[in-house]
Amino acid sequence: MFGNTIVCRLMDPAVSSETVRLRPQPVLRADSEALLHAIERGCMERGLDRRAGVFGPDSMCWRVHCEAGLFLGAGRAALLQLAHPWVAQAIQDHSQVMDRPIVRFHNTFRVVYAMIFGSLDQALRAARNLHGLHMRITGEMREDVAGCQRGSQYQANEIAALKWVYATLMETAVLAYVTVLGPMSAADREAYYAETKTLAALFGLPAEALPADWNAFEAYCREMEVSDVLGVSERARAMGQNLLAGAGSRVKPPHWYRALTAAWMPERLRLAFRLPFADEELYAVERARQILPGVYRRLPRVVRYVGPWHEAQARLAGRGVGFVTRASNRFWIGQEKLP
Repeated sequence: MFGNTIVCRLMDPAVSSETVRLRPQPVLRADSEALLHAIERGCMERGLDRRAGVFGPDSMCWRVHCEAGLFLGAGRAALLQLAHPWVAQAIQDHSQVMDRPIVRFHNTFRVVYAMIFGSLDQALRAARNLHGLHMRITGEMREDVAGCQRGSQYQANEIAALKWVYATLMETAVLAYVTVLGPMSAADREAYYAETKTLAALFGLPAEALPADWNAFEAYCREMEVSDVLGVSERARAMGQNLLAGAGSRVKPPHWYRALTAAWMPERLRLAFRLPFADEELYAVERARQILPGVYRRLPRVVRYVGPWHEAQARLAGRGVGFVTRASNRFWIGQEKLP
């Protein structure tokens, strides 16, 4: 697709703490379709009800992602994505969502929840729509950022870039989950990670592009955080500040939420985004960690579990989507029903 070698150096997880120059690896339509057909075939071979989707109600993905507490990590995941120069440049060139961060939040969760809680047909449709959208997102870097040089070309439908976006969502989900619900067993982490490999396939990522297990996945995340693949441009910093200020939304993140986001960021990226993290923030984080679990566990199911999970439960029970679920969906995905 591109004539020149990308100058942005990509981390090879098989070679510890080394960076190499690689050509981009785009996810072709044929590759994506092969992954989707394999997912559909696997669901049929396991005898899954198409209404239950790719994972189903007994899965770790449903158990983890039904929790509204995962919203605690939304800011961290978004900032880590903005720290990838390709992501930040693509948003700057192709979207205005960081002027209204709630739009990006809705766009992301609409896709992820359709893949997890939608019917099989909804999940496959969301994957195809995402691939088509990503195919149109290409361009040139406008400045030197980290290991990416001005004039080098970026594309959204590229394995290394997709892998980082996927990693920020999955690792942050576990971080937020254990914050409000306590430790997750090693067996549950491995089961969750194994399921997210199928979710990654819906993104267009083949299994061989992913770390083998949870420990290797965490090692990949830590290596990426210190590598020159990531770096924060002035525009990315401004977008991050808008995000944590709740720009374009009537709902402004409270101080403790901003402090928790800062606490969860790698130090060099926290400094690069210029996130305050002094004694006041440390105190707010400690208070949040003490109070949140007890408050969260006492929430009624209608609040604690996200709208798309309630919609999926209604679908499996043969019921329509009620008013409360539609209202919850408007918060989580910006519309009343999963697409």
